[in-house]
Amino acid sequence: MSDYSAKRFLIVDDFSDFRNSVKAMLREMGVRDVDMADRGEQAIAMCRHKRYDIILHDYNLGAGKNGLQTLEELHAARLISNQCIFVMVTAESSQAMVLSLLEHEPDAYLTKPFNLASLAQRLDKLVERKTLLKPVLQALDKRNPAEVLSACEALSKQDKRLQPLCLKYKAGALRDLARHQELEQLLQAVLADRAMPWAFQALGALLHERGDLLRAREIYEQGLKAFPMQPGLYDGLSAVLEQQGEAKRAQQVLEDAVRISPLAMRRQMQLGKLAMHNEDFEGATKAYRSAVEQGKNSRLKSPENYLALSQALMASAGEETLGKRAQLEITQVLSELGQQYAADKAIQVRRRLMQASSLQKSAEPARAAQIAADAAAELQNLGEFLPAEVALTLVGQLQQLGQKEAGTQLLKDCLEVYGDDAKILESISRLTDDPSVFAASKEAIDFNRRGVQAYKQGQVGEALALFRRALGLQPKNISIALNAAQSMLRLGTEQPSSEWREEARSCLDGVRMIAPSDARYARYQQLRRRVFDT
Repeated sequence: MSDYSAKRFLIVDDFSDFRNSVKAMLREMGVRDVDMADRGEQAIAMCRHKRYDIILHDYNLGAGKNGLQTLEELHAARLISNQCIFVMVTAESSQAMVLSLLEHEPDAYLTKPFNLASLAQRLDKLVERKTLLKPVLQALDKRNPAEVLSACEALSKQDKRLQPLCLKYKAGALRDLARHQELEQLLQAVLADRAMPWAFQALGALLHERGDLLRAREIYEQGLKAFPMQPGLYDGLSAVLEQQGEAKRAQQVLEDAVRISPLAMRRQMQLGKLAMHNEDFEGATKAYRSAVEQGKNSRLKSPENYLALSQALMASAGEETLGKRAQLEITQVLSELGQQYAADKAIQVRRRLMQASSLQKSAEPARAAQIAADAAAELQNLGEFLPAEVALTLVGQLQQLGQKEAGTQLLKDCLEVYGDDAKILESISRLTDDPSVFAASKEAIDFNRRGVQAYKQGQVGEALALFRRALGLQPKNISIALNAAQSMLRLGTEQPSSEWREEARSCLDGVRMIAPSDARYARYQQLRRRVFDT
């Protein structure tokens, strides 16, 4: 038996008798440092103040976070290291439960009841493996993929038994280092020697990212023939099929994955999106119900799931009036959404518009009109830019609810902020043919395009003049503002003056309502740092 005298243990279970029983077993194993918690939230709080070597965590803790949600949170917040042993404990042994647990990659799972001998045997093996892999795990904790590679090379030579594990860690390091050619060669060599599910998944993802959809599909299909119980392979195949335009087949593949492993929230969300696209509104409703339920205590909880569930329930009614049961569920879902995100003005506006849409479909036009009017008024005071997809969805709702003027204004705002994106411009064109909406946009986009060309040619002064003209037409256009600020900062390095910095700051302040989810947010933050560091 391993020496556990210096190991720090945490037992998490909602039954005190079980906690005390496990603690007694650990005492017999020589463990001195044992803490206990009865909720996942408590365990997370304890991990913020103390580093544990081994955590024994029950899956089902009643109300609050379950074991998987706790594990997600601990990893996301980096409250446990790769050297920590996390063992999921469960009274359920169904295939769906086991596969769902394994997909979240705890170090092991234990089925209740267990005795001292089985606990000691399992922990001894886990401690031995973690000890042997310590150099790799330390490098992972430091987020140093180059060090991971060298540690894997050394360990593979020292102990042949570790080669399979080291190959997986090595693949992850090559991916992090963007050494894609080496990664592909490694994965092909692994699969040529011995079929491994993680290698199929990694190679399929690499090929998909490269745009080689045919080969990626082939790899995923080969993987599923060899490992039909690996849900991650279904996810990869579904993503490829969707990109190939086979949305219905992609949905079927994800449904197979959900049957195998039903506790993956991201999978339920993606299934809901595919089902909505395929106009399978019952399937979408089922998937989004699961996503909402699984997300209640998860860090992955998203307001989009509540809104999407409401939309799916309305769509299920078709052209018919919304039934009382569906309306009641929508009311409950939106009420919970309102409580969960009470401080988020944008979510509250979206919630009210969804409520108005459901009331309109429930033959309550007067209430729907009043709520829609209130929501439309609140749109003017959000203090942030809505993501383009959200804004365009709201435009459609406003138009259907008789708020044409508010919809047109939101379209103009959306065009000003995102009009340089061809796909968004196309979406806006489908919602309106009003020439006044596009009047300033075309000229501003042309100035911006010419400015970008001048900047690339090193004509920064000329570029800035064009960006200023574009910004005069569309002061809230994020891309134009960022281009102008970048030009000012560059000129400021060539012609030092506080005026350049102040003008750049003014440009960035004009688009300070940019959402963190916007793809340009990182660039915005980088330019702000340059403004204040100058």
